[in-house]
This record gives sequence, structure tokens and C-alpha cells, in this order.
Amino acid sequence: MSLTLDDVKRIAHLARIEVDETEAQAWLGQLTPILGLIEEMQGVDTSGIAPMAHAQELMQRLREDAVSETDRRDAYQAVAPQVEAGLFLVPKVIE
Repeated sequence: MSLTLDDVKRIAHLARIEVDETEAQAWLGQLTPILGLIEEMQGVDTSGIAPMAHAQELMQRLREDAVSETDRRDAYQAVAPQVEAGLFLVPKVIE
């Protein structure tokens, strides 16, 4: 796929980016090789390759799911303007 100068200007317009003629020409020179590379990559046969989320098999180190904070709900709700049944009451914003 090759881009034209009009394509670059249209993309800039859609992205709400103001470009002049020289900037559009420079972008055209930068975007054309990128689209060429994408075309080349799409031509590669990947039918025997399983999809993967990451190139390496990495695992996150997990920690024990244990409570580390004390329950301070009553102290926090003691200074709240309005509380009912353990919930903070707030003004209605959507009607």
C-alpha cells in the first residue's frame, strides 16, 4: 500500500493535526516505509504458529493474598457527612 500526499493530509485532518505542505511531505517519506514493512510482514505464512501474548514465557511473582491493613472503616465513617448501613451517602448527580 502506498500513501499519497492527499492521504497524509486526510489522516492529519482526522487526527486534528495541522500540517503544512513540507510537514506532510516529510510524513509521507516516513510513513511509506512503515506501511511497506507492514505489507511485508502480512505476507509471512503464520499458519503453523500458535498465537501468544508475549515472546517469552514469563510468570509474575505472586505474593500471598493476606490482609496487611487494619479495619479502620468506623474511624473513616465517623468523620463522613452522611453514612447509612456502612455506606457513604453522596449527593445524586444523575437524574
